[in-house]
Amino acid sequence: MTRAWIGLGSNLADPVWQVRSGISALSQIPESAVRGTSSLYRSVPLGTREQPDFINAVVSLETVLAPVDLLSRLQEIELAHGRDRSNGLWGPRTLDLDILVYGDELIRSERLTIPHPEIPYRNFVLCPMLEIDSNMWIPGMGYAKELLLCIGLQGINKIEHHES
Repeated sequence: MTRAWIGLGSNLADPVWQVRSGISALSQIPESAVRGTSSLYRSVPLGTREQPDFINAVVSLETVLAPVDLLSRLQEIELAHGRDRSNGLWGPRTLDLDILVYGDELIRSERLTIPHPEIPYRNFVLCPMLEIDSNMWIPGMGYAKELLLCIGLQGINKIEHHES
């Protein structure tokens, strides 16, 4: 089993429900098990600000699936939640699922980059990640808490605590 870290985000069609439903769908991935779930966080959108705020969370998942197979499962879940990829890179979305970290692997391919290259710039990823593992190490990037110190907490608020 490999520990994968999945980022979830939504700002359309009841974002809190979308993220909760996404977490539930992650728990149904074959040969995988959710090992940690963060609280929900509200964050301001990146890029175009003329869209609703996002709801974000992070899930720690143990899986035997290879990274590309896990990515395919995540894209199936996004599609089932009405994901429309025509809105651009930072456009609004019903559900966005990203593989943030996959074990200690460093992957650079046309389809997949792990760790996710934007982690050091995203407090809406680092805060929930640290909630699950306060000593989180991101391969090739360093400790999540040190990365978060560099960018701060502006534009993010915890809105709902995870219920174990």
